[in-house]
Amino acid sequence: MMRSFLSSGIHYQLLEDGEDRMFGAQAQRQVSDGFAPTRRPYWITSATPRSRATTITSSIPMKSSTFPVKFEDLYGFTAEGNIDDVNVLNEVRERVREQGKVWWDLEASKGANWYLQPQISWNGEGISVASLKLSKLANTITLKRLIRKGIPPVLRPKVWLSVSGAAKKRSTVPESYYDDLIRATEGKITAATRQIDHDLPRTFPSHPWLDSPEGQASLRRVLVVYSFRDSDVGYCQGLNYVAALLLLVMKTEEDAFWLLAVLLENVLVNDCYTDNLSGCHVEQRVFRDLLAKKCPRIAAHLEAMEFDVSLVATEWFLCLFSKSVPSETTLRVWDVLFNEGAKVLFHVALAFFKMKEEELLQAHQIGEVIDILQTTTHHLYDPDELLRVAFEKIGSMTTNTITKERKKQEPAVMAELDQRLRRLNMLKTNE
Repeated sequence: MMRSFLSSGIHYQLLEDGEDRMFGAQAQRQVSDGFAPTRRPYWITSATPRSRATTITSSIPMKSSTFPVKFEDLYGFTAEGNIDDVNVLNEVRERVREQGKVWWDLEASKGANWYLQPQISWNGEGISVASLKLSKLANTITLKRLIRKGIPPVLRPKVWLSVSGAAKKRSTVPESYYDDLIRATEGKITAATRQIDHDLPRTFPSHPWLDSPEGQASLRRVLVVYSFRDSDVGYCQGLNYVAALLLLVMKTEEDAFWLLAVLLENVLVNDCYTDNLSGCHVEQRVFRDLLAKKCPRIAAHLEAMEFDVSLVATEWFLCLFSKSVPSETTLRVWDVLFNEGAKVLFHVALAFFKMKEEELLQAHQIGEVIDILQTTTHHLYDPDELLRVAFEKIGSMTTNTITKERKKQEPAVMAELDQRLRRLNMLKTNE
């Protein structure tokens, strides 16, 4: 059954959720192993008058692959792209289904929570310690490989809570902790709550649930409660996008809250979201140095142009790519981020430059560079290609290496921020 509606002067036809139809040669089929995305595949139509709406599929020859189309992704975001983007998305969706089979097979053979605890092998005298260590190592390696290939959406909440440490963090407080914080903060007004209220309507305003009173109320509670949990952070613009996407994935406010907590307190660099954004400034300096090491031609070219990479990278790091990259690709990056740590942000940010190296080397204006990078990130619908470049072409970067780079950059950042503060104080005094 087809469902039609009008939006922004463009007529669309979408398959109802119960119908599972793919483009072109990707025929509809049922997945018997229990993994089946609940959302429809990408089904779009051209921008035509209502009476002449025509469904576009990849089997229809097109004169140009840049034909503009709109479609809804797995998490309810309306995306704009072209026919090639839609074909890529359907290929990715099929790969997700196949990867789901691998996860379900492992759950069947190892147990539903095999990644939560090591496998224990018994011998005649009890537990074999050597076997325990080996099994734990094998599970860790298996899990790392699996996560890089993508966590099935239905398992994502459970896996994220486990590998990130959020479940462990939550276990250290009473079960009523989140609800108690909601009650304790109700009606209180602070600088953080005022900024949150200002930002709510601007957080993914085209998303149907996040733009609804229910969605905004849910997002507000998560952000306000965290601002009281950590008064040093309070609230920083960028967290609204991160928390919103967490809500869409985790389904419950409390789970989203604990994922946000573990991100800010354990995964990301300290002080990244404090008032002076000192941690973010450190990350930008570290990223600039890594760009020079990993992509020297690009770095030299941009330096000659006097292009500051923080013009684009600040938003990437503060919003964890959620505002710049399609949601399904962003969440594949977050899969790895929660398991391997903040070094993943550098891998992915460097990959953006690496993927467009030749185009960037031909650019001679700052505006051209920004346009190339924005176009690239906005159309990154293939997370497998992005992660392949991020880890294979960029090469190895250990957490220790990143930590040393941060320590090297911290004094310069703090001196710069201190100088800026003194200048501001002098201006206030002169007034």
